[in-house]
Amino acid sequence: MMNINGKLLEVEEHGAGDALIMVHGLGGTSNSWHPQVALLARSFRVIRLDLEGSGRSPVKGKTSIASFARDIATLMKKRKIKSAHLVGHSMGTIVCQHIAAKAPASVKSLALLGPLAQLPQPARGAIRERAAAARKDGMIPIADTLVQVATSAETKTQRPGVTALVREILMRQDPEGYARTCEALAAAKSADLAKIKCPTLLITGDEDAVAPPAAVQKLGQAIKRAKVVILSGCGHWTPLEKPAEVNAALMNFYFA
Repeated sequence: MMNINGKLLEVEEHGAGDALIMVHGLGGTSNSWHPQVALLARSFRVIRLDLEGSGRSPVKGKTSIASFARDIATLMKKRKIKSAHLVGHSMGTIVCQHIAAKAPASVKSLALLGPLAQLPQPARGAIRERAAAARKDGMIPIADTLVQVATSAETKTQRPGVTALVREILMRQDPEGYARTCEALAAAKSADLAKIKCPTLLITGDEDAVAPPAAVQKLGQAIKRAKVVILSGCGHWTPLEKPAEVNAALMNFYFA
């Protein structure tokens, strides 16, 4: 555990080389990146953390996209990292975009999985309702619903171990921490995409209802140096549903 901005956050580090920081999404943890870490750690100093209120990092105050971004900036300062590659999933992609827009010199590249700039207006209300549901009924109903709606048909039928892991990650979340993270996502506004100058990779699934291909293509057009990859048979839990394909796309992005 690291003391960052007056709170304790779980941080893991693997490998050596240029720093590469991995930022999970709503309901995720640092273990959402487990299929990527061993490969990336051969070439990078991989740092993955549990954001405040997620996984093993307890919630202390009100969370926001800005507070998550500040925590990552402080983590970089404590680790003496002047610039890093950022890899984000879902809500974590919004955090990464804000860092890249606000402090472009600190970001070497962006790899964004299941990416979005902000939630569409109808989804904001649904996420706030989910926060209330977490506080009222806990995480099991949310986990069971998201396993069904956020993974692809192929994942559910051919890779039940992935759905079991997604359910476990969600069920293990602290309900209050999850609720505050929902509220942070519901309030999130887009970064100034025109200020993102670094090479950017956008990866989404053809069955991702949160980051559908058409929306990701539009996001790719708004970020100057972006490339878009669409994975077949993949829902929103991109790093877990298609680990080999994600790894191949990342290696091609970094080293091609």
